[in-house]
Amino acid sequence: MIKVKGYEFNVITIKDSFHRRSLQYKNKIISVLKNLDLTEDDVDIPLEPVGMKKAPASASWYLEGYYLHYSYNSDNKFVENLYVVLKVIEFEVHALLNKQKTMEEFIHAFSEDKDVQEQRKKARELLGIDEKSLDLDLINKRYRELAKSLHPDMPGGDLEKFKALNRAHKILKRELT
Repeated sequence: MIKVKGYEFNVITIKDSFHRRSLQYKNKIISVLKNLDLTEDDVDIPLEPVGMKKAPASASWYLEGYYLHYSYNSDNKFVENLYVVLKVIEFEVHALLNKQKTMEEFIHAFSEDKDVQEQRKKARELLGIDEKSLDLDLINKRYRELAKSLHPDMPGGDLEKFKALNRAHKILKRELT
């Protein structure tokens, strides 16, 4: 069992048919989002050519004028990450349709700026880590180190840089959890 975005579900280990399963999960995500009157053209789910490769999975769509996005990258295979994206979207859409969440809460759960990739790149630069790093432990370690030196209560601390550091950490944490 894993817990993602407050939802608990069984972990799956995929051992074969990676590309076929990736395509199935993509189609299921589109099918779930169709419950919100979206079409296949409204949804973008990039597929990794090699489904067993360690790579992040994501889904993006527009709803009521908002750019919504969810990505996951904690599993060892792209196809397993895409499965987690599917499950989270299923749970969230189900909660919305059963009126356990409002449309505003749903949008807030997935909303991101259109330039989120650029923001993530700048956040990694600020933390002084490789722009392709997906190691949350390393990100947290660098954040703590920099936060100690930049905190406004410390000698030589800088409030503006500290705020920028907090924003950068929040952006990367949202990407990787």
